[in-house]
Amino acid sequence: MSNKLENRTVLVTGANGGLGTEFVRQALDGGARRVYAAARSPRVWEDDRVHPLVLDLTDPSSIVAAAAAAWDVDLLVNNAGIAPATDASIAAPSDESLERVFATNTFGTIRMSAAFAPILAANGGGAVLNVLSLAAWTPIPTVYAASKAAAWSATSGLRVELAPQGTTVTGLIVGMVDTAMGARFDVPKSRPEDVVAQAYEGAVAGVFEVLADDDSHFVKGLLSEPAEALAAATEAAMRAVVAEPSA
Repeated sequence: MSNKLENRTVLVTGANGGLGTEFVRQALDGGARRVYAAARSPRVWEDDRVHPLVLDLTDPSSIVAAAAAAWDVDLLVNNAGIAPATDASIAAPSDESLERVFATNTFGTIRMSAAFAPILAANGGGAVLNVLSLAAWTPIPTVYAASKAAAWSATSGLRVELAPQGTTVTGLIVGMVDTAMGARFDVPKSRPEDVVAQAYEGAVAGVFEVLADDDSHFVKGLLSEPAEALAAATEAAMRAVVAEPSA
């Protein structure tokens, strides 16, 4: 696999969002031959290399259709995800929250990877980049965190299973990013352009994991410590998070 984006064919899910738009932009700036910008309601792009693609991750038939249309992909970016503002409990979640969040963040990532695995193999192996979250490693009591932890586990399994066909699988771990999803939290955030640049660099090099901010490096270091240490650090961080009032 080439250690660059030049002449690559990239598919980005959740392409309308803050990170998704940046993934599309940097792929184009890096010389990608074609970028499939996938979303439920695709937007209009000015660059002719961008091919808008209708994709609903909660609908398996939509994923099958996307794979049929984007048969030339050699870099799959599983970026789409949701984090509802009402998601505030793992002990008493709503059925709707469980189903929507896992259907998008976990099942959607797995189904996309499964649908495109043979396509990547046919196109030389290629790469999968899964946008995860620091929440996957921290005891945050939300369905979102649980869904990202499951997606992290799936990413690790996919890496082993797809290695024989020459496909690399990279997981992106990052905390708060300055996008619409994190806008309600009054905490320091990473810039989307910095996160995406690190993610692409890791994906094209085939590294297993990209830690895109200081918080991710800090928590990674705590994973070998007793669970109580991580719990205490998470509780302290959560106390520092001030959610802005809803508009």
